[in-house]
Amino acid sequence: MEVQKYLKSNALIVMPNHIHWQFQLLNNNLLPQAIRCFKGRTAVVCREFGIYKLWQKGYYDHLIRDEDDLVKSARYIIANSLRAGLVKNVADYPYWDCVYV
Repeated sequence: MEVQKYLKSNALIVMPNHIHWQFQLLNNNLLPQAIRCFKGRTAVVCREFGIYKLWQKGYYDHLIRDEDDLVKSARYIIANSLRAGLVKNVADYPYWDCVYV
């Protein structure tokens, strides 16, 4: 299954030991299906590089309730590299994307 069939990505940052991702589920898909597809596909690719223990069991989710929460969540996600002290400017961190910026 294609991840694109499950969701539309709004904001994403890949950190050294975790990711933050804001996305919209598509076509009445359920969150567990989308997460299972993403984790499965990425695990298969990483095994080719000798990485076998990639994902923890489960995940943490947050339901976006309104436009204000949507924007705050996206800003939180892309500023994660700043809070972690990895960069002094968000633009200097290469592993993020956001449709709102």
